[in-house]
Amino acid sequence: MIVSHNELVAAVNKAFLGMRRHCGEADVIANMVADLQMVGLNGVRHFNNASLFLNLDSDCAVTITGNTDSSIEIELHNGSVACHLPAVLDFALEKMINTKSVTITLKQCHNRWLAYSELARLSAKGIACRAQWVNGTSPKRTLYVLNRGHIAPEVFFSDQVEDHSTDYHSMTIELSVNDFDIEASSQGYSIHIEGEELSRAQKQSWDEGIAVEDAEWETLKQTATVFLVENSERSIQGAGELV
Repeated sequence: MIVSHNELVAAVNKAFLGMRRHCGEADVIANMVADLQMVGLNGVRHFNNASLFLNLDSDCAVTITGNTDSSIEIELHNGSVACHLPAVLDFALEKMINTKSVTITLKQCHNRWLAYSELARLSAKGIACRAQWVNGTSPKRTLYVLNRGHIAPEVFFSDQVEDHSTDYHSMTIELSVNDFDIEASSQGYSIHIEGEELSRAQKQSWDEGIAVEDAEWETLKQTATVFLVENSERSIQGAGELV
């Protein structure tokens, strides 16, 4: 089905607010989901999958476990990247006042695809970005490269994992004032989604509406409805109280 940007953002916003979490900003996460969906990378599906587990993590602040002039290692305690990445990137960008590159390693994190739009915004700030992670399901490896001045990243996938001891719950993000060599970075990745293709999909979404699978949209609406029902019941119960 086709939905508007406002409809999608409003539904995700309500769904996230209904979870009553301490970490994460509903409006920021709603735009993360919308931006990912608009380029055809299944933002709604990723959010729906995340919703199944968001209430199971510790919902607490991240822990910095390593910190040098050019690197940061952060423990997310099984938390969602969507809830913590904006603050992590702000911290990393402050470091880049004194260095040309920073490597961020996120440990024990989930929902890594929802990092898409926050990483995309770095290009406008003159920062190139390379992010990669390994999934437990196919495709196994994902690589995201967005150089300065580009609107959408080059995205690569591979089903091959060379090291069997790979951490399936981490994510590495490299930020640099210099562009990354895309050809060298993508060695070993067999599938490539070009940035131009993502840009075209985004433009089509703005012009014609955002395509969302019917089942995924219904799941999202049900999650958002929980928040509305709880509020309505509370309002009804309070309406007849004596003052």
